[in-house]
Amino acid sequence: MKKEIRDEEIFLSENRTIVSKTDPKGIIEYTNDYFEEICGYSKEELFKKPHNIIRHPDMPRVIFKVLWDELKKGNDVRAVVKNLAKDGRFYWVITNFFTVYDEQGNISGYYARRKKVPTHVKVIIEDLYKKLITIEQEAGMEVAENYLMEYLDNFKTDFNGYVEYLFGKDKELIEKYLKQEVSDQDILDFEKKLNFKKNKE
Repeated sequence: MKKEIRDEEIFLSENRTIVSKTDPKGIIEYTNDYFEEICGYSKEELFKKPHNIIRHPDMPRVIFKVLWDELKKGNDVRAVVKNLAKDGRFYWVITNFFTVYDEQGNISGYYARRKKVPTHVKVIIEDLYKKLITIEQEAGMEVAENYLMEYLDNFKTDFNGYVEYLFGKDKELIEKYLKQEVSDQDILDFEKKLNFKKNKE
C-alpha cells in the first residue's frame, strides 16, 4: 500500500537526538524512543526492516549512493536528509553515520545520530536535491552523480565538507551541534555497548 505524502513538516526538538543502528545492509537493529516518536513507527514495526522505510521521495537516490559508497569504505559520513514519517508528514535531520566494527575489525553495521536542521540549511540543500531528482528522472543516476561531483568541486570539497559549509564553514560548529547533550538515557547506555571507530582528524 502506497503511503500518502503530506506537505506538513514535523519539527524536531533542539535538545533531543534520533538514534538508530543497522547491520551492514541497512537493516534496522536498534532505534531509540525519539526515533519512534518522530517517525510514528513502533519498535516492532521498525525492527529488521530496511532503513529506507523512512525514505522520502524528495530525496535523490544519488545522495544515498554517495553515502553508501563512503560507508562501505569504512568512512564516517554526515548528511542532511528529508525523512518520511508513517503518517505521510516529513522531517529534516542532520545525520552523523559511524561505522561499527566487530572484534576482527570487520564492518558489522552502522550507527547514526540525527539532530534538527537549521532552516537556512534546509532551504539551500533542498534546491540542490530538487535539481538532482530532475536529472535522475530525465537522464539517470550516472548523470546525476556527475552533476553532484561537479557541484561539490565548485566548493573544493566532498559531500561531508559541503554539509559543514552549509553550517557556516565552521567544522567545530557542526561537531558541537551534533554532540550537544541529550536527554535520552538510552542513547548514553547504548553508546557504551558499541564498538564503533571514528575517523581520526
